[in-house]
Amino acid sequence: MADRLKTEDRSAQSSAETLVPKAERQKSLARVQGVPWLIVILLLAAVAWLGYRAFIYQEEGDPVGSAMLAFEKQNSLTVFSSRFEVVAESEDQRGVFGVPILQSRQAAIVPASVEYRLDLSEMDRGDFVWDEAAETLTVTLPQIQTSTPNIDEGSARVFTEGAWVTRDASTDLARNNSRQAERKATAFAKNPEILALARQSAKDAVRQNLAIPLQVAGYGDVTVNVRFADEVNAAS
Repeated sequence: MADRLKTEDRSAQSSAETLVPKAERQKSLARVQGVPWLIVILLLAAVAWLGYRAFIYQEEGDPVGSAMLAFEKQNSLTVFSSRFEVVAESEDQRGVFGVPILQSRQAAIVPASVEYRLDLSEMDRGDFVWDEAAETLTVTLPQIQTSTPNIDEGSARVFTEGAWVTRDASTDLARNNSRQAERKATAFAKNPEILALARQSAKDAVRQNLAIPLQVAGYGDVTVNVRFADEVNAAS
């Protein structure tokens, strides 16, 4: 009986000794299997941090950087569009041996449009001045650029006079009126009054495009002063 109890004690002890190494092996295996997941988590955290630094993070206290970032998203800004009509008028004479026999005249009222743009890609950090004490950002704009006039000849109203207008005469009259309309539209687009309206519209657009992003960035109710380069030169 005593021998049997000793034998059972030794069996239980042997079983306990066998279980301990198995548990340790399982823990070691779990640690080994968890290493790849830990590496994946660290890589994802690194990618998220780099993305935050590259696309979201901004240095605090740098409203100039915030303003330039707002402009980087749009290389060109259309600030004004002018739609108007120009009047073109041409005459044509055709004759024999220098004697005018056929005379014709054509007048056309042609719709036209011109866009006024700012090339924001020309601007650099020197065009932005931040006054921290007054919480004011001063922006100096490049000169406004005008697009080539868009002449809507399809919507033109044409009036032709003449007893008999030949096909060649009609073609020449239309060609001359088209060239004349383009020249007049270009001249009208550079009219000082129209340019003044375009410049004021540009200032308002830039002021609005910068004030809101600066507020969102946490700089509060910032004052944005906008001016053109020729205004700076005139003041100095």
